[in-house]
Amino acid sequence: MGNREDLLAGARECLFEKGYARTTVRDIATASGVSMAAIGYHFGSKEALLTAALGEATREWGTELEQALGDSAGAADRFAAQWDAVRRSIATNRGLWAATFDALSHAETRDRLAGDTRESRAGLARLFGDDDESAGAVGALYQALLIGVAAQYLIDPGTAPTGAELAEGLRRIQR
Repeated sequence: MGNREDLLAGARECLFEKGYARTTVRDIATASGVSMAAIGYHFGSKEALLTAALGEATREWGTELEQALGDSAGAADRFAAQWDAVRRSIATNRGLWAATFDALSHAETRDRLAGDTRESRAGLARLFGDDDESAGAVGALYQALLIGVAAQYLIDPGTAPTGAELAEGLRRIQR
């Protein structure tokens, strides 16, 4: 790996261990084995590096989630099975989700996430099997559910909703 890739790997490690706000330039340099000056050279700022590392980790998580959702395709209650897969993925990637919520309070990351909202919603709709012209609305629902489930899981994994609970809730509000 080159310095740029080493910095991304080091930043990612720091994000997952310390969070966005508590990670320092020195932390990243130590974790990556690259000089502090290289951060400015390759990314311009610590915040830009952390945002890039978080974006990279989120894209990788999306690929992992796509596989997990594909594995639940034949389930009798597909919605419940998919959301159980999401819940397991959040558990496996707790550091990513903690870093994501931590980063939301920082303008640079928040602006980037806001700019990616339409793409994120379309990607979620596609992952969950809905890619027609209504994907924006469906993607918005999935994004709201995903963020809510992730937040609840970070607060208390034992009470975060299961796929069956989400499916039952949808059935009840559709009456």
